[in-house]
Amino acid sequence: MDFVNIFGILDYQQKRYPQKIALAGRGSEGWHILSTGEVLAERERISTGLLHRGFHKGDRIGIFAHCGSPEWVIADTAMMQIGIVTVPIHMTARPDEITHIVSNSGMKACFVSNAEMLEKMQAAGGKVKNYFLFESKSRIEKSALTPEIIAWNELAIDPQERDLEKIRYISEGIRPDDLATLLYTSGTTGQPKGVMLTHANIVSNIKSVLAIVPVGPDVTAVSFLPLSHIFERMVTYVYLAAGTPVWYVDALEHLPRILAEVRPHFFTAVPRILERMYERLLEERNNSGILFRKIIDWAIRLGERFPYSGERGMPPDYFVKRLLADLLVFRHWRKRMGGRIRYIAVGAAALQPRLGRLFSAAGIDVREGYGLTETSPVIAFNRFEPGGVHFGTVGIPAPGVDVRIAEPDEQGEGEIEVKGPNVMTGYYELPEETAARFTEDGWFRTGDLGKFEFKRFLKITGRKSEIFKTTSGKFVAPAFVEQQLIASPFISQAMAVGLNKPFVGALIVPNFSFLENWCLENNVHWTSPQFMVLNPKVEKLFRQEIDRINEERLGTVEKVRAFQLLHEPWTSENGLLTPTLKLRRDILALQFQAEIENLFERKTKQKEEPGAEPA
Repeated sequence: MDFVNIFGILDYQQKRYPQKIALAGRGSEGWHILSTGEVLAERERISTGLLHRGFHKGDRIGIFAHCGSPEWVIADTAMMQIGIVTVPIHMTARPDEITHIVSNSGMKACFVSNAEMLEKMQAAGGKVKNYFLFESKSRIEKSALTPEIIAWNELAIDPQERDLEKIRYISEGIRPDDLATLLYTSGTTGQPKGVMLTHANIVSNIKSVLAIVPVGPDVTAVSFLPLSHIFERMVTYVYLAAGTPVWYVDALEHLPRILAEVRPHFFTAVPRILERMYERLLEERNNSGILFRKIIDWAIRLGERFPYSGERGMPPDYFVKRLLADLLVFRHWRKRMGGRIRYIAVGAAALQPRLGRLFSAAGIDVREGYGLTETSPVIAFNRFEPGGVHFGTVGIPAPGVDVRIAEPDEQGEGEIEVKGPNVMTGYYELPEETAARFTEDGWFRTGDLGKFEFKRFLKITGRKSEIFKTTSGKFVAPAFVEQQLIASPFISQAMAVGLNKPFVGALIVPNFSFLENWCLENNVHWTSPQFMVLNPKVEKLFRQEIDRINEERLGTVEKVRAFQLLHEPWTSENGLLTPTLKLRRDILALQFQAEIENLFERKTKQKEEPGAEPA
């Protein structure tokens, strides 16, 4: 048996790898565990309920949830098997974005995970026929239920034979090239665009990833990234196709406790999660005695030099030192992550190579990949097998996905273009924008700049639309500058600026955990972040760190001549990052307009530094 559509993956699991634990979700009363058979039965009940309420093939229904859950997957597959197009909404979407998505998609109803998400949905002003809650009637206040607000167990109907026949008739008529979902890209400016992905698009990517990730019935996975993102949603179906039990985290702050409880082997993450795990190691170090501090520092430095990359083997002396570091430090670190974690796949943003090396040295293979919503999403991925990884790259193109570099320069760098069955059919009701993203010979323009290293490993060097020109007439790719800056353990976030300016400047959010440790060791009085960014000794530290990065990593026109430290992290919740954690450059530039102008004015008033480029 094979699967050619997304909803068929559950049937595939039941035939190949029936699980006692297929999906597990955590609520206020503990874990709710469903077997493969129970997931299938609930899928039929929700499909029946939707048909009884008059929904038809081609209708659009949204999902607006605060976290992933078994109900999310059941609702998704229940809709798709009767031809309803799923329209996920990011939990961090602004009210105007929600209103646009509801209107643009023609959304008729929406699943919401709880009362808070229902309130946000209603407050946005989008009009839909029904709201379906993931919660049962017994857990909802009676005053909250109205004819248009329907609890999960009220929507679900036990199907009769005629209902099952109708579901089978509809599902058998769904073709691989039928629209499965509308995913609205967050974008960095303007209203989001609806990316049209078919069953064939997503299934092709699922099968590509299945061939290159170590999942199966004997592997346990934890999921905490939002299923409104195509990355985690596609990965969920990879788990199901491989027979891997999936345990959903209900809130990110519960992740450390759930890792210890579930003890997973595999999970997907964004770089910030790994940074936070690293910061917890530093917190333990800070609370230790002098001797153990030195041991942890030695282990971290050793891990950050992890040599196993590509075809390169591990030198014998390093092998012995790593065994000692594992005995003294790394195994205790792994234990706090459950003790069985073996693999982490990272996407959405650039991973600091030193962290990839450190985790891998600690016995947790971290592999970075790259993709877009428009490509379902995986384009390239570092492999888990020997010779399949180069830290600092996003890996080898996925099976069945062709990648080329358009009009490469003398360094081999140009725009990344993609071709394959995973590429979207277009943007919903935007034919001109769709046409603009494809070349005459049918390749999809990603808008990202990159090049191939070590013959087959793709490296991202920037975003074509973000390149700016300084007044010296030189072009600068800000993403490359930012990647070099955040490679420093002292820097958490950075945005390079310099359009029509004489040099490159940067807004910087320090890594306050690392900075606090430095202050303790250098007798600098620690207060709150908003005061520490004004401390002259801290400013001197960052000047020295940026000078080092300028010297070691950046070219003449890319060097950061001035910077401004900021105390508040940039998040999707405060509107400074997209839901996929990319910088909203226009909003950041507007919000910190005064700081940007000030950093350039300060620098131009100073005397020219020795060896600096004339402003």
